Order: sequence, then structure tokens, then C-alpha cells
Amino acid sequence: MADQYAQSREHDGPMEIPAIRWDEPPEGPVVVLLDQTRLPAEEVELVCTDAPALVEAIRTLAVRGAPLLGIAGAYGVALAAVRGFDVEDAARALAGARPTAVNLAVGVRRAQAAYRGALSGGGDQRAAGAAALAAARALHREDARASARMAVHGLALLDELLPGGGHRILTHCNSGALVSGGEGTAFAVALAAHRAGQLRRLWVDETRPLLQGARLTAYEAARNGMAYTLLTDNAAGSLFAAGEVDAVLIGADRIAADGSVANKVGSYPLAVLARYHHVPFIVVAPVTTVDPDTPDGASIEVEQRPGHEVTELTAPQVPVVGVEAGGGIPVAPLGTQAYNPAFDVTPPELVTAIVTEEGVVSPVTAEALAELCDRSRQVTI
Repeated sequence: MADQYAQSREHDGPMEIPAIRWDEPPEGPVVVLLDQTRLPAEEVELVCTDAPALVEAIRTLAVRGAPLLGIAGAYGVALAAVRGFDVEDAARALAGARPTAVNLAVGVRRAQAAYRGALSGGGDQRAAGAAALAAARALHREDARASARMAVHGLALLDELLPGGGHRILTHCNSGALVSGGEGTAFAVALAAHRAGQLRRLWVDETRPLLQGARLTAYEAARNGMAYTLLTDNAAGSLFAAGEVDAVLIGADRIAADGSVANKVGSYPLAVLARYHHVPFIVVAPVTTVDPDTPDGASIEVEQRPGHEVTELTAPQVPVVGVEAGGGIPVAPLGTQAYNPAFDVTPPELVTAIVTEEGVVSPVTAEALAELCDRSRQVTI
């Protein structure tokens, strides 16, 4: 089950509430999330005492973003193990909560492997739970380090592609500290440019229909003192036409073996615009987002979200006095069918570069990605 309690914070500086944490109050271990559906109006923590509560938080987007979902999945397995629930059932439910984000399943498998290894090695339930928790905490730390390294590689790439600084970067959805154990993926690169005095403007796509750009990226940009401007998704073309975009930076939820990139729906049109206007289109993601078992973009399962996210304005999208979260104000006739994919897929030929913690892949090819993944495994070993 889950409970919520509000935290009042002034929005002036980096987030004081982490996106996810493990806590051990007297009543037992819990996974605590910063509820992203309530931002930016209020900072509320969601306390999950079991895997079903965490699964619900994942499905409702209280916690989201590929790297963070991996961490959440690992902590969810650890939570089930430490509290004595059925770990295998918990792992299956967690891994299937959102099908496109490969990091979720990766995190689940890592904690699950640690749990199974402890049991097969003669450990008891308590030792196995401790092993799963140690694996989740290690993944959390590794993601923070990966985030910092991606920022370094990404900034170096921007300097190479766009010498002289003064970058005007367009981003889509949210890819900052709210999706990561560190400062994020694509947003972390923009933040590094800001700190280096090289960011002239961060263009923030609104990201319909759930407004992750407006609610979350603008929230993070404001807290970090960045120069940013919010725009509707369909205004991006006019920005390119006016010559106001120097580079596009996005994250990824899954990268296929051939370099196809699944990211928040609306990313593919940006890639097409970027190619037409000769603007670099850069994907920033940890190596764990590369899925060698998914051969190409057509093999990526794209999550389909509920139609009411399009046909109604709900409280998490547009706070309205008297409308509870989950209630909606209709913006389309009753019975309207809605097409609402959570992601779209960008083919590798439209991607200028993929930035990971292990380095940059450009041009993006299956061979280059495979080499990067092999190098990453050797470093891990």
C-alpha cells in the first residue's frame, strides 16, 4: 500500500527531495518517491510499502524516466525481499509495469539475480533481502556516476559540433534529476553547458498530453537558474525555420541494437525537423538503455496510454480548483477515440550521435553500438 505526505519547499535551487530513496522507519522499510504527477504545484512524497504500490506509481507516472525506473525496479524487488513478500511475483509485476523502458526490466533482473544468488549460496531470506538491497543501492550509485560522465561527454560533443558556445538547445519531455540517480541524461548536458557559461537558451517542449516538459523540465530549469523558454510542441518547426535552434538533446527509453531510439512521443518529428534544418540531433542515455536483444525499431513495443489523457484535462496536467487528481474536464466530445502512444521511434540515420557514460557513438551504427556495449561490459567485469 502507499501513503502520501506533503513537503513544503521554496523552488529556489536544486531539488531538496530526491526523486527516489530507500527509508527504514520503525514500521518497516519503504521506497519513497517524489510524486511527479503533483509537480510543479507541490512537492509530495509517495511512500510505497510493497511492490504493488510501486507498480501503481510506475503506471501512473508518479515515478518515470528510464534510468530512474531501473532504480525503482531494483528497489521494488529489494522491498519485496526484505519485507518477506513473494519476490518472483513482485519482479514479474514490476518488470511488466511499463513495457518500453528497458531499464526497468534491467533493474529488476539485477536485484533479482542478487537475491537468487544469495539463496543459492546458502543464505537465508534475510541475507537474500540484504543482497537485493545492496544491488539496488549499487545501481543507484552507478546511475549517478553515469549521469556525471554523460554530462562531460555531451558537453565536449557540443563544443566540437558548435564551437564558440552560446548554445540554443531544444529538449523534449524531461531528462533531468527527476529521471535519474544523478542530474539526468540530456538535461544534465544542458545543465553542464549552463554552468560553463555556454547555454544561451534552453527551449523546452511542452510535451503533450501530460506536459512533462512544462511541469517537470521547466521546474528543473527554473530551480537551476537556467535561461529557458517553454513552447508548445507544434511550435518547434517555427523555431527551426527561424534559425533559433543549434542542437536537439533528448533522452531515451530504449535503444535498439541498430541504433533506433524510442523516446517520448514527439521526438521523431524533432529528428525530421533537425535533419531538414541541418541541426544536430543528439540522444543522451546510459549504456543500460541499449537493448541488444531488440534488433531494430520495429521490434520495440510502444506503450499505449489511456485515451482520457488526451480527451480530458486532469488535475496532474492542469491543476483546477475543485477537480481532484484523476477527475477530468472534457476537451473532446463524449466517446471520442484517442490515439495516445507514449513513445515514438527515431531511426538511426536521423540521430547525429548517442552519448553514453562510456563515450559517444557517431555515426550511429549497429557495429558501433555493439562495440560500445562490449567495452562497457569489460569495464564492469
